[in-house]
Amino acid sequence: MKFRTTSVIISVLLAGCVYVPRTTTVYDKDCDIEAKSMTMDLYQIGQLGSCQGNQCAQVLVGAGAVAAASAVISGSIVVAGNMVYWFEKEGRCIATAVVPPQKPTSPPQRAPSG
Repeated sequence: MKFRTTSVIISVLLAGCVYVPRTTTVYDKDCDIEAKSMTMDLYQIGQLGSCQGNQCAQVLVGAGAVAAASAVISGSIVVAGNMVYWFEKEGRCIATAVVPPQKPTSPPQRAPSG
């Protein structure tokens, strides 16, 4: 009985919600570069309307399944994306440490002929 009550509460909280990966850009002052990072955002796409009896249970199970599936898929995308962005950031950070950006220099001046 306790498991059923808990699962109903969780399903009600997640009803009509999906997880979506989001990419943000942050400045890393240690490397003096902009780096990307991924997070998961929760969006509500619907509300639990009026339902009765067995129909409510079916709606809750469906909504819970959609929320769980979107969390697994989006979570996998976020983990993989952050790994790629971490390698990209480390490579760019090492590149700026080895070859720091140089200021443009003016061409050497020629002596006037004459």
